[in-house]
Amino acid sequence: MSIRHGLLALLERGPRYGSRLRTEFESRTGSTWPLNVGQVYTTLSRLERDGMIVQDGSDDAGHDLYTITDDGRTELRNWFGTPVDRTSPPRDELAIKLAMAVGAPGVDIRDVIQSQRSHTLKAMQDYTRLKAQALADVPANRDEVAWLLVVEQLIFQAEAEARWLDHCESRLVRLAEAAATEPAADPGPAAPRGPARTPAGRTRSKN
Repeated sequence: MSIRHGLLALLERGPRYGSRLRTEFESRTGSTWPLNVGQVYTTLSRLERDGMIVQDGSDDAGHDLYTITDDGRTELRNWFGTPVDRTSPPRDELAIKLAMAVGAPGVDIRDVIQSQRSHTLKAMQDYTRLKAQALADVPANRDEVAWLLVVEQLIFQAEAEARWLDHCESRLVRLAEAAATEPAADPGPAAPRGPARTPAGRTRSKN
Protein backbone atom coordinates (compact mmCIF):
# COMPACT_ATOMS: atom_id res chain seq x y z
CA MET A 1 0.00 0.00 0.00
CA SER A 2 2.91 2.41 0.57
CA ILE A 3 3.73 2.40 -3.15
CA ARG A 4 0.12 3.15 -4.02
CA HIS A 5 -0.14 6.07 -1.64
CA GLY A 6 3.39 7.24 -2.33
CA LEU A 7 2.53 7.66 -6.01
CA LEU A 8 -0.65 9.52 -5.10
CA ALA A 9 1.38 11.88 -2.90
CA LEU A 10 3.74 12.62 -5.79
CA LEU A 11 0.87 13.13 -8.22
CA GLU A 12 -0.73 15.63 -5.86
CA ARG A 13 2.23 17.88 -6.69
CA GLY A 14 1.22 17.83 -10.36
CA PRO A 15 0.84 15.57 -13.42
CA ARG A 16 3.66 13.07 -13.93
CA TYR A 17 4.56 10.10 -16.11
CA GLY A 18 5.61 6.66 -14.90
CA SER A 19 9.40 6.79 -15.04
CA ARG A 20 9.44 10.24 -13.43
CA LEU A 21 7.29 8.92 -10.59
CA ARG A 22 9.76 6.10 -10.11
CA THR A 23 12.71 8.51 -9.99
CA GLU A 24 10.99 10.86 -7.53
CA PHE A 25 9.84 8.01 -5.28
CA GLU A 26 13.40 6.66 -5.04
CA SER A 27 14.83 10.14 -4.54
CA ARG A 28 12.38 10.88 -1.72
CA THR A 29 13.23 7.59 0.05
CA GLY A 30 16.95 7.55 -0.76
CA SER A 31 16.56 4.44 -2.93
CA THR A 32 15.96 2.44 0.24
CA TRP A 33 13.03 0.69 -1.43
CA PRO A 34 13.86 0.67 -5.16
CA LEU A 35 11.02 0.33 -7.64
CA ASN A 36 11.05 -1.08 -11.13
CA VAL A 37 9.05 0.51 -13.89
CA GLY A 38 6.74 -2.50 -14.05
CA GLN A 39 5.68 -1.97 -10.42
CA VAL A 40 4.98 1.68 -11.10
CA TYR A 41 2.80 1.10 -14.16
CA THR A 42 0.97 -1.82 -12.55
CA THR A 43 0.13 0.43 -9.59
CA LEU A 44 -0.90 3.28 -11.89
CA SER A 45 -3.26 0.95 -13.75
CA ARG A 46 -4.91 -0.08 -10.50
CA LEU A 47 -5.20 3.51 -9.33
CA GLU A 48 -6.79 4.44 -12.64
CA ARG A 49 -9.17 1.49 -12.38
CA ASP A 50 -10.19 2.63 -8.88
CA GLY A 51 -10.81 6.20 -10.02
CA MET A 52 -7.92 7.65 -8.04
CA ILE A 53 -6.07 9.00 -11.10
CA VAL A 54 -6.74 9.64 -14.79
CA GLN A 55 -4.53 9.86 -17.83
CA ASP A 56 -4.43 13.50 -18.84
CA GLY A 57 -2.62 14.11 -22.12
CA SER A 58 1.10 13.86 -22.66
CA ASP A 59 4.20 16.00 -22.38
CA ASP A 60 6.38 17.33 -25.18
CA ALA A 61 8.35 14.07 -25.26
CA GLY A 62 5.20 12.00 -25.71
CA HIS A 63 5.04 10.58 -22.16
CA ASP A 64 1.52 9.81 -20.95
CA LEU A 65 0.76 12.01 -17.94
CA TYR A 66 -1.30 10.96 -14.93
CA THR A 67 -3.33 13.33 -12.76
CA ILE A 68 -4.80 12.72 -9.32
CA THR A 69 -8.60 12.93 -8.98
CA ASP A 70 -10.73 14.21 -6.10
CA ASP A 71 -11.22 10.60 -4.99
CA GLY A 72 -7.46 10.16 -5.06
CA ARG A 73 -6.98 13.24 -2.89
CA THR A 74 -9.55 11.92 -0.41
CA GLU A 75 -7.78 8.57 -0.33
CA LEU A 76 -4.45 10.31 0.27
CA ARG A 77 -5.84 12.49 3.09
CA ASN A 78 -7.29 9.38 4.75
CA TRP A 79 -3.91 7.63 4.48
CA PHE A 80 -2.05 10.54 6.05
CA GLY A 81 -4.65 10.77 8.83
CA THR A 82 -4.80 7.04 9.68
CA PRO A 83 -2.15 5.45 11.92
CA VAL A 84 -0.18 2.58 10.40
CA ASP A 85 -1.78 -0.63 11.66
CA ARG A 86 0.54 -2.56 13.99
CA THR A 87 -2.04 -5.13 15.14
CA SER A 88 -1.19 -7.40 12.19
CA PRO A 89 2.54 -6.90 11.71
CA PRO A 90 4.23 -8.31 8.63
CA ARG A 91 6.22 -11.51 9.00
CA ASP A 92 9.71 -10.83 10.28
CA GLU A 93 12.29 -13.27 8.94
CA LEU A 94 14.66 -12.81 11.88
CA ALA A 95 11.97 -13.48 14.50
CA ILE A 96 10.86 -16.59 12.61
CA LYS A 97 14.47 -17.78 12.25
CA LEU A 98 15.17 -17.49 15.99
CA ALA A 99 11.87 -19.11 16.91
CA MET A 100 12.69 -22.08 14.69
CA ALA A 101 16.31 -22.25 15.88
CA VAL A 102 15.26 -22.82 19.50
CA GLY A 103 15.80 -26.53 20.06
CA ALA A 104 16.57 -27.24 16.39
CA PRO A 105 18.95 -30.24 16.11
CA GLY A 106 22.50 -29.23 15.26
CA VAL A 107 21.84 -25.48 15.56
CA ASP A 108 23.52 -23.32 18.20
CA ILE A 109 21.13 -20.41 18.53
CA ARG A 110 23.85 -18.35 20.20
CA ASP A 111 25.85 -18.51 16.97
CA VAL A 112 22.78 -17.40 15.04
CA ILE A 113 22.29 -14.44 17.38
CA GLN A 114 25.95 -13.42 17.29
CA SER A 115 26.09 -13.57 13.50
CA GLN A 116 22.97 -11.45 13.18
CA ARG A 117 24.19 -8.96 15.78
CA SER A 118 27.40 -8.39 13.82
CA HIS A 119 25.42 -7.79 10.64
CA THR A 120 22.94 -5.47 12.37
CA LEU A 121 25.66 -3.37 14.02
CA LYS A 122 27.50 -3.01 10.71
CA ALA A 123 24.28 -1.89 9.01
CA MET A 124 23.69 0.64 11.81
CA GLN A 125 27.21 2.02 11.32
CA ASP A 126 26.62 2.34 7.57
CA TYR A 127 23.34 4.17 8.14
CA THR A 128 25.01 6.46 10.67
CA ARG A 129 27.68 7.38 8.11
CA LEU A 130 24.95 8.16 5.57
CA LYS A 131 23.25 10.40 8.13
CA ALA A 132 26.52 12.22 8.82
CA GLN A 133 26.98 12.81 5.10
CA ALA A 134 23.43 14.13 4.82
CA LEU A 135 24.01 16.52 7.72
CA ALA A 136 27.37 17.73 6.41
CA ASP A 137 25.33 20.26 4.46
CA VAL A 138 22.03 21.59 5.72
CA PRO A 139 19.24 19.76 3.81
CA ALA A 140 18.34 22.10 0.98
CA ASN A 141 15.04 20.67 -0.25
CA ARG A 142 12.18 18.42 0.71
CA ASP A 143 13.75 15.34 -0.89
CA GLU A 144 16.87 15.69 1.26
CA VAL A 145 14.77 16.17 4.41
CA ALA A 146 12.66 13.13 3.48
CA TRP A 147 15.76 11.00 2.98
CA LEU A 148 17.13 12.13 6.35
CA LEU A 149 13.92 10.97 8.04
CA VAL A 150 14.15 7.60 6.30
CA VAL A 151 17.79 6.97 7.22
CA GLU A 152 17.13 7.95 10.84
CA GLN A 153 14.28 5.45 10.95
CA LEU A 154 16.67 2.77 9.69
CA ILE A 155 19.15 3.68 12.45
CA PHE A 156 16.48 3.46 15.16
CA GLN A 157 15.25 0.17 13.73
CA ALA A 158 18.76 -1.31 13.76
CA GLU A 159 19.32 -0.10 17.34
CA ALA A 160 16.08 -1.74 18.45
CA GLU A 161 17.01 -4.99 16.71
CA ALA A 162 20.43 -5.04 18.41
CA ARG A 163 18.79 -4.53 21.82
CA TRP A 164 16.30 -7.32 21.09
CA LEU A 165 19.12 -9.69 20.14
CA ASP A 166 20.87 -8.87 23.44
CA HIS A 167 17.62 -9.63 25.24
CA CYS A 168 17.23 -12.96 23.40
CA GLU A 169 20.74 -14.01 24.36
CA SER A 170 20.22 -13.05 28.02
CA ARG A 171 16.95 -14.97 28.15
CA LEU A 172 18.58 -18.09 26.73
CA VAL A 173 21.38 -17.86 29.31
CA ARG A 174 18.85 -17.58 32.16
CA LEU A 175 16.85 -20.53 30.84
CA ALA A 176 19.99 -22.66 30.53
CA GLU A 177 21.05 -21.78 34.10
CA ALA A 178 17.59 -22.58 35.44
CA ALA A 179 17.57 -25.95 33.66
CA ALA A 180 21.00 -26.80 35.07
CA THR A 181 19.93 -26.15 38.68
CA GLU A 182 16.62 -28.06 38.56
CA PRO A 183 16.71 -31.18 40.81
CA ALA A 184 16.42 -34.53 39.08
CA ALA A 185 12.87 -35.80 38.94
CA ASP A 186 11.96 -38.35 41.65
CA PRO A 187 11.10 -41.61 39.88
CA GLY A 188 8.84 -42.63 42.80
CA PRO A 189 8.69 -45.99 44.62
CA ALA A 190 9.69 -49.06 42.66
CA ALA A 191 6.84 -51.22 41.44
CA PRO A 192 6.44 -54.47 43.42
CA ARG A 193 7.80 -57.53 41.69
CA GLY A 194 5.50 -60.49 41.23
CA PRO A 195 6.48 -64.14 41.71
CA ALA A 196 8.98 -65.53 39.27
CA ARG A 197 7.59 -67.54 36.38
CA THR A 198 8.97 -70.62 34.74
CA PRO A 199 9.19 -70.67 30.97
CA ALA A 200 5.95 -72.67 30.99
CA GLY A 201 4.23 -69.94 32.97
CA ARG A 202 4.06 -71.88 36.25
CA THR A 203 4.91 -70.07 39.47
CA ARG A 204 8.23 -71.19 40.88
CA SER A 205 8.39 -71.75 44.60
CA LYS A 206 10.74 -69.56 46.59
CA ASN A 207 11.59 -72.46 49.01
